[in-house]
Amino acid sequence: MKWWGWGVDGVSFHHEDKPRLAPFVLEKVGIDITTPAANAPLTFDQLDIPAPRVDDALRTALAGVVGADSVTSDDMERLVHTFGKSVRDLVRIRRGQLGRMPDLVVYPATTEEVAGVVDAVVAADAVLIPFGGGSNIAGSLEVPAGETRVVVSLDLGRMNKVVEIDEEAGLALIQAGAQGPDLEEQLAARGFTIGHFPDSFSHSTLGGWIATRSSGMQSDRYGDIADITRGLTMVMPGEVLTLRPLPSSSTGPSVREMVLGSEGRLGVITEAWVNVKPVPEKRVILGYFFPDFATGLRALHEIHRSDATPLVARISDERETQFSLATSKASKGVSKYVTKALMAYLVRRGWDLDKLCLSFIGYEGSRSHVALQQRLVREIVTRHGGIVVGKGPGVLYDQKKFDTPYIRDFLLDRGAAADVSETAAPWSKLKPLYDEVIASAEKAFAEIGCQGYVMCHLSHNYHSGACLYFTFAIAHEGPDVLDRYDVVKRAIQSAFIRCGGTLSHHHGVGVEHSPWLADDISEAGQTMISRLFQATDPGSNLNPGKVVHTGEPGISVLSNPAS
Repeated sequence: MKWWGWGVDGVSFHHEDKPRLAPFVLEKVGIDITTPAANAPLTFDQLDIPAPRVDDALRTALAGVVGADSVTSDDMERLVHTFGKSVRDLVRIRRGQLGRMPDLVVYPATTEEVAGVVDAVVAADAVLIPFGGGSNIAGSLEVPAGETRVVVSLDLGRMNKVVEIDEEAGLALIQAGAQGPDLEEQLAARGFTIGHFPDSFSHSTLGGWIATRSSGMQSDRYGDIADITRGLTMVMPGEVLTLRPLPSSSTGPSVREMVLGSEGRLGVITEAWVNVKPVPEKRVILGYFFPDFATGLRALHEIHRSDATPLVARISDERETQFSLATSKASKGVSKYVTKALMAYLVRRGWDLDKLCLSFIGYEGSRSHVALQQRLVREIVTRHGGIVVGKGPGVLYDQKKFDTPYIRDFLLDRGAAADVSETAAPWSKLKPLYDEVIASAEKAFAEIGCQGYVMCHLSHNYHSGACLYFTFAIAHEGPDVLDRYDVVKRAIQSAFIRCGGTLSHHHGVGVEHSPWLADDISEAGQTMISRLFQATDPGSNLNPGKVVHTGEPGISVLSNPAS
């Protein structure tokens, strides 16, 4: 990825073919996106990159493990490995506020080489930070500001292969550095899919998914990465953990669960056994409209409790629906008149179009299975007053599902900072939580004296509850943008905890969310995790400061406003 934003250089979001977007952003955020970009990032040559702190003995040891060509202190390589892609990361790096950077970047090719690197780093009392695709938005890659030891970024990009497929068991052994498109291409060649498609799919890795307990857009059918991961290999200081891909086990506290979400604190994941399924015969995503968000939530809850087994079932609130419609291209020809006729029909039914909510529900499997699922869902949707819109919106959703992060760069260039916060809560608490988060965000906008916008969608469904995914944006002119951002972020995260939600559903903890960890899992839970990290890594050599703080130097995070 490019060092200053999301995705590859030369690919970007544009608004010219979306006539409703500029008026929408101007009204909601107060930013005129039709003016030339005034907040472009600094160029690489304008950056003041600090010199690396290189220990010659350590560099020699690392070169002896992976080869001299796979160890570098090149400034561009170090820059790419400095931050993830949170709005906090992007604002700082675009302004040249680089802070403490990695000193060396190392590219191992095997588990044995990773073990050699980990042991060399620990022996030198240096710091090691695993790096997959660099897409994290919770600060999980950040070097502690006061860290004085040599910092090594361990990039797993060379370890990107599907090693083995057990077709009878439906399992695949995949190296941890494999990015989403790479592993899916290799699996598809054998007729399989992992079915895990997070927003970051194009630039994130299997190891990163496991380390942050990722969820994908199709988790209703395939499960979260915690469900998909059945076994793994993880390099720890002086030893290698091997977990076989067993379907279930009663062997004490789950070591697999300890590794899931550990963000490099326990070691470096090098490969994993994951569930894979045959590529389905048919796949379709349909669009649905509901008269309001509360009705849509009730409908999705009933769908999940029914015999229907959708691939994906999500609904946007009226705020996100309006944004989605604003990002649509202008209707032409017959579709223009169909859209007008549909809206007129809804008005005749008594719908308030300002409360209209768009839902996407997908199906896959055999043709007969897909047909049955569509019928079951249609009956529930109709019973709740919703209507089927058809395949058009679903096709567009499928085509654009990985493009959303590019919009954030576009807005940053034009003076708006946008970010996300997501939670999960029981069905009984979802609507009250949603209302409280919206109210808290609006109050925060007023507190910082800044026009802002917040919107939400339900994205993942479970037996007892679901995930609510919030996106918010504020004008970011001025040097204090991150101070104002913190006020809004705190308001949203604190509302999660107050209303019975979790601090993060699928983006991990890092440093961004760690202030709320004890509120989420209790002081005893936080102490348990701290002791696990301390026992495994007493020297705090492995990605220090992430998830929970264990006394490492130089760690500074948001103060906890939830207590």
